[in-house]
Amino acid sequence: PPGSLPSLPAAPARAEPAGAYKHLLTGVSFMLPFVVAGGLLLALSFVFGIDAYKQPGTLPAALKGIGDAAFALMVPALAGYLAYSIADRPGLAPGFIGGMLANQLNAGFLGGIAAGFLAGYVTRTLRDRIRLPANLEGLKPVLVLPLLSALIVGLLMTYVIGAPVAALMGALTRFLHGLSGTNAVLLGLLLGAMMAVDTGGPINKAAYAFGVGLLGSNTFTPMAAVMVAGMTPPLGIALATVVAKRRFTLQEREAGKAAAVLGLAFITEGAIPYAARDPLRVIPAMAFGSAVAGAVSMGFGCALRAPHGGVFVFAIPNAVQPLGPYVLALVAGTLATTLALVVLKRPLPDAG
Repeated sequence: PPGSLPSLPAAPARAEPAGAYKHLLTGVSFMLPFVVAGGLLLALSFVFGIDAYKQPGTLPAALKGIGDAAFALMVPALAGYLAYSIADRPGLAPGFIGGMLANQLNAGFLGGIAAGFLAGYVTRTLRDRIRLPANLEGLKPVLVLPLLSALIVGLLMTYVIGAPVAALMGALTRFLHGLSGTNAVLLGLLLGAMMAVDTGGPINKAAYAFGVGLLGSNTFTPMAAVMVAGMTPPLGIALATVVAKRRFTLQEREAGKAAAVLGLAFITEGAIPYAARDPLRVIPAMAFGSAVAGAVSMGFGCALRAPHGGVFVFAIPNAVQPLGPYVLALVAGTLATTLALVVLKRPLPDAG
């Protein structure tokens, strides 16, 4: 998914994001390995049955424990490395501490983001304002800054920020769990379109981070919509290169095979070369197909417990529930993307 895998060599270079968004992306990118490892381990524990982990001392219980440990580090890693991006190494300790407090206060990933920004900017401000004698300057990054920053961040999280953010996170979780019918479909449309509109760019990453962040709150339906919507752009393009050959160059048709494999593995970036060559036609087609996939997934209440893996997690029992409608969402999104490409793209005069 976005943020975890490099783009294809044919992709155009993107401008680096700046400011607060750059810091947030840094935190998310460092958080992802914890989420992916933890999510897949939790999914593996379900191979033995959805409730098999409840038997102490068993392998499913061990897998569940390891996965839970990885998820417990998700928010501290997000906050710690977000602060690191802002204030360098002195921001790590207050960031991790603030993230751990966000966990303890049930503030979730929103609390982690707040703690990370707070720790980073507090540490950077102290770094710029505190002056020590030259012979004591070495104590500043390892003692003075982490201590004072952790104290300030910890007190603010405990007494000021934690409770309101926890209430907001709780309200968001209840809202998402209560979604049904039209509201669920609309959320799926939005998340799906966001996954495809810039194929690995900031909007795509925002949708993915939203789905991943909610896994820690046992909210699995947005993640399902996000993954299926991220798979359909390269899959739809790959199918279009087969059924509408005259609309693609020979090179694009050959690359369609690789795009199909990338799509199956949930690597949305497989669509980038096609979007870069013909953005005005390909991007709307991808966004349409992904919106359809996300809407169908949310409409059926499909839940995904693993944050990555594409079709390969389908083989893990109970990782995707219900599986049949989720496959239907993938097929519907792929066909919608292909149909939109057939309608929007015109045959090339020199296509064979």
